[in-house]
Amino acid sequence: SKGKLAINSSKTVGTAADLSVAYSPGVAEPCLAIKAKPELSYEYTSRGHLVGVVSNGTAVLGLGNIGALASKPVMEGKAILFKKFGYLDSFDIEVAETDPQKFIDIVCSLEPTFGGINLEDIKAPECFFIEREIQKRMQIPIMHDDQHGTAIIAGAGLQNALELVGKRIEDIKVVVSGCGAAGFTCAKYFITLGVLPENLIACDIRGVVHKGREDLEDPNNYLNELATSSKVRTLKEAIEGADVFFGLSVGGLLKPEMLSSMNRDPLVFAMANPNPEISYYLAKETRSDVIMGTGRSDFPNQINNVCAFPYIFRGAIDCRATEINVEMKKAAT
Repeated sequence: SKGKLAINSSKTVGTAADLSVAYSPGVAEPCLAIKAKPELSYEYTSRGHLVGVVSNGTAVLGLGNIGALASKPVMEGKAILFKKFGYLDSFDIEVAETDPQKFIDIVCSLEPTFGGINLEDIKAPECFFIEREIQKRMQIPIMHDDQHGTAIIAGAGLQNALELVGKRIEDIKVVVSGCGAAGFTCAKYFITLGVLPENLIACDIRGVVHKGREDLEDPNNYLNELATSSKVRTLKEAIEGADVFFGLSVGGLLKPEMLSSMNRDPLVFAMANPNPEISYYLAKETRSDVIMGTGRSDFPNQINNVCAFPYIFRGAIDCRATEINVEMKKAAT
């Protein structure tokens, strides 16, 4: 069949008697029970193992704003990952709406259907507002996986790698390249894990995110949270002496000479997809002491949010959590 998904019945409906229980008239009984006691929706329907994978297609992989319809193959793939690793069923829902408030209203209206909502491939900065407002209004767990799933696994990789090279998280210098939804949230999460704010430098397409930069004069610009007082202005300058390079930007950005200027036993998480900021083989050729991870499954040390989101949602839905909070994310890390 076409596409990646199909719907199968979990109950036998081979006879007239079966059909009378699954649908009319028998189906009226659970309807009335749920009306009287809404939490029974988790017992009498699929809600307790059903996740909505919802996107408006404004930031799909490294493809950008390709629209809701073109995002559908990704959302179907996400649903498969939920089933494979979390034993959760999913519906992919592509919403042709780019107005944040209207999108929020649409998603919130879906609460009776799902046990949780996985927001996917929504561009920054709208994604921060959208996730926050949806979680305020809904009583089921919500997670924008591009932000938090990536941050959880990157944080786990960071902690493990630091243990291998004998460095303390409070002593390291970190450079983050790319300040979209994933990059920004990862940077914030690294600070939560113990990286000192003054030891983290974020870079985007304009260079170093620094205090006094023209586009940061707007106090509402989310990048102000990461603005550094450092005098460096380029990625090349920022990475000199750094212990960690974390990339969620564009392929080929990290040059061999930049890697050579990093501290001993550098950690390079080059996560741009499909082409990392520096190739695995070039990084290893440049420095034998580099610990290298990418977002790809065909290289060692894959940093991929599939290691997090199916299990986080499985646990959150099973315990009927109403949100996925920082403590849960740290526990998953």
